[in-house]
Amino acid sequence: MKLSMELQGWQFLDEAFRRAPDLVRKELLAAVTEADMLLEREVKDATPTATGVSRASIFSREQALPDGAIGVVGTSQTHMAYVELGTQPHFPPVQALEDWVRVKLGISDPKKVHGIAYLIARKIARRGTKGKEMFKLTWDRYQPQVEAIFSRATARIAAGLAGGAPA
Repeated sequence: MKLSMELQGWQFLDEAFRRAPDLVRKELLAAVTEADMLLEREVKDATPTATGVSRASIFSREQALPDGAIGVVGTSQTHMAYVELGTQPHFPPVQALEDWVRVKLGISDPKKVHGIAYLIARKIARRGTKGKEMFKLTWDRYQPQVEAIFSRATARIAAGLAGGAPA
């Protein structure tokens, strides 16, 4: 899933790049980093987890580009796509559900753990799973804050071009 945001006032930024590319790159990278840190924290908080592995897999990366900056909030775990989007009915590996049964349900007897994990797998085989949409819902909720971060960066760029102190 790819979510993106286009800045308003691109003509201003285009002109600013011609006049002070280092200033613009620095401010945009700072804004991307601030936005990514916010989104990473909130996605982690919204991510369901039994063992902490899913939350720990979420990261953010930023990079200055010749004409701007880019940021990514993502995960290194392929199963997180299924957590985000849900699944069609399928029979998952029972063993993969056993840790969840132990941690979330507090059951330690191996036979009970296996039996409950099997029942959960059967239910998934009938109904699939519902997506938690932690990335999408976080973006929807925090997009106004992200836009405000970039508005402040644009104001700092304008102040820098005018020779004034950043706003």
